[in-house]
Amino acid sequence: MVWLAVACAVAGAFFLAFGAQRQGSAVQANTGGLALGGNGFLRLLRNPRWVLGLLFLGAGMALNVVALTLGTLTVIQPIGAIALVITTVVNSKDQGIRLNRGTVVAISTCVSGSGLFVLLAVNVVKENTAVTVQEELTIVLLLAIVVAVFGTCLVLWKHRLKAFFYILGAGVLFGFVAVLTRIISKQLFDPNGLFLLNLQWYSILAIAVAGGLGSWFVQSAYASGPPDLVIAGLTVIDPMVGIAIGITILGELRPDVPAVIAIAMAGAALLAIVGVVTLSRHHPDVVERRNESKKAARKDARKAAGR
Repeated sequence: MVWLAVACAVAGAFFLAFGAQRQGSAVQANTGGLALGGNGFLRLLRNPRWVLGLLFLGAGMALNVVALTLGTLTVIQPIGAIALVITTVVNSKDQGIRLNRGTVVAISTCVSGSGLFVLLAVNVVKENTAVTVQEELTIVLLLAIVVAVFGTCLVLWKHRLKAFFYILGAGVLFGFVAVLTRIISKQLFDPNGLFLLNLQWYSILAIAVAGGLGSWFVQSAYASGPPDLVIAGLTVIDPMVGIAIGITILGELRPDVPAVIAIAMAGAALLAIVGVVTLSRHHPDVVERRNESKKAARKDARKAAGR
């Protein structure tokens, strides 16, 4: 069953990657790198490229729901790193960007770390872990705190926020969405046959709020950063949150995990994080913007000196 879940997650990653690239390029074209506003979002709803990306994302999310229902968060979440490779390659061809060595090394590091983590985790997780009401409520309350923090920042400093804030916020929120998706799907298909009667209203409300705010953050991140960099952040932050909750609150790991495996898993996770940080510094789009910013600063300095 766990390998079927892995297969669904891999297929979902392909759809998510193409969907992210289509939406990212559409948002960039509509906003020109400026913050995404309400009118801009309405224009996107009439953009065929953005709508196609939305359909791809919907298919990817559906496959991910199936994967989370059949597997565990600790195994399924890191597989999303595959989307990083696909998005980067597709976006580079679409935008005519040549990938530099730093980008290739960063992607390889991120994917290698995520892949190694999955291979190690498959052998040490408990399948079909039941979620208690207390655990579910704890997760919802933690999410409420997260939404309050990011929502406050959005209200107070909206025009000062950069792409990294939106990537961080979306990653954390979608990590909770993945956890709640697994909980709700397990409740729907519970053998007791009650289906919708098993669901808790606060979990449904929580996943709707987190999904809505997270989606807005993703679109805002697309407006101020390349889609592959956005995906890079999401494919590490999202799994980190999901795995942390799966291990600490839901108890997905077996109690007899060897110390060597635990250390190797931590090392693999660190490797993936290093890959994303490296990508954020050496991505061609980021390097180009950094150079343009330096040129603009030197030009302003020369103008100031000439006065």
